Order: sequence, then C-alpha cells, then structure tokens
Amino acid sequence: MSHKNDPAGHGPESRKREPVFNLPNVVLAMVLLMVAIQVALDSLLPRAAVLEIYLQTAFIPQRYAVSMAGQAGPYLWSPITYSLLHGGYAHLALNCFWLAAFGAVVARRIGPVRFVIFWLLSALASAALFLVFHWGDQSIMVGASGVVSALMGAAARFAFGDGGGFHRDRAHLNERLSIAQSLTNRTVFGFLVVWFGINLLAAVGFSFGIADSAIAWEAHVGGFLFGFLAFSLFDPIGHGQSDAY
Repeated sequence: MSHKNDPAGHGPESRKREPVFNLPNVVLAMVLLMVAIQVALDSLLPRAAVLEIYLQTAFIPQRYAVSMAGQAGPYLWSPITYSLLHGGYAHLALNCFWLAAFGAVVARRIGPVRFVIFWLLSALASAALFLVFHWGDQSIMVGASGVVSALMGAAARFAFGDGGGFHRDRAHLNERLSIAQSLTNRTVFGFLVVWFGINLLAAVGFSFGIADSAIAWEAHVGGFLFGFLAFSLFDPIGHGQSDAY
C-alpha cells in the first residue's frame, strides 16, 4: 500500500476504488483454512471421524490433569489446533468477520511470518488462561475467538491513531503507542472498557443469544492481554517510527 502521506495513493478516488474485501493473503489463507475444515466436519466426514477429530484437536482441560502418557500428540498440539475448529457456521462466520476487521490491519503491520507466529502464541495464551479457570474440567473449547481477541489487543496499540479514528486502509502505518499512552488515549481506553465489559457480561452468564454453548471469556481475556501487552515484540515499526513502513 502507498505511504499514508501520498495524496496520489490515498486520495478520495483511490479509496473509492479499493475493494470492500481487501484482505492480506495470510488472513485470507486462515479464513479459507477454517472454512475448509468446517465444511469437512459438517458435510464430508462420517460422524465417528468428526468426533475423533474433535477429541484429538479440541482443547480439553481434563487432558492436562492426567498423565501425558498415551496422549502426547493431542497434549502438545491441541492448545493450537482448537483455534482452527468451530462449533458451527455461525460461530465461524462471527470469528471470520472480526478476523477480517482486526487481523487484516495487524497482518499488514507485521507481515505474514510474524502473523502466523502471533497466531500460534496467542492461541497458546488463550488456552493457558482458560486452563487456569477450568483445570481438570471436561469442557471442550474450540474457535479462533481467543486469537481474534489477541489481534484486537494488538490493534489497540496502534490502529486508532492519535486522532482516535480507525481508517482501515492506512491504520497499519500509525505510530505504536506505549502501554501507558494506550491507557490514556480516550478512544483506546473506551475500546478497552467496552471490550472488557462485554466479556464481563459473558463471565456472569449473559449468553448474547447463544443458547447451545458457553462463551469462553477466559480465552478471550487471555488472548487480548497477550496481544495488548506483547505486541511490541512482533512490531517491525519501532515506537515513534510510524513513517518507516
């Protein structure tokens, strides 16, 4: 994309011509991968195979309360693979929507390799906090919402800019705010209040109309905190160097 100060690259006519869905390749690849998995689980595989896949790849806290013997594979990979599974098309669509909104701007900022590493580590962070609250439970957690929450936390460090606005086509060029600056930025602080407020409602049992499954608010919080606090480790643009990318 053009530099944010280039009038030829970001004038009114250029913005009009920009596609509605202009996703970085790595974000599009993750969306397509999750859609392909959901189609296979919903329509292509026998029920016994689907149940076995969920057993082997979903995140189940009880797995970590017993010996690793006999379950070494799922023990190691399920804290990541759960983020690619979903409980249905509605669940998948919701996560893909927010992934497109926040994942795209983070991917443009940090590039595809860092983005994949960020995905893996944020999935681990989300699963870790969920495990703390559900140690030994037979709960089954699936979905990319913990990773999406991490991307929201990361975006909060730069995407709103000093003026408080969110401009989808150039938000990745903004200066990264320090944690202290983020907390004193009124737009970012308001975003944090709303985000944590929604998850607090989920924590006390408000289901937002989702009757058939619980919201894994612990994973959301774990992911968000990881993205918000650790984003500087992934950011190729140094603090105060917004014009370098």
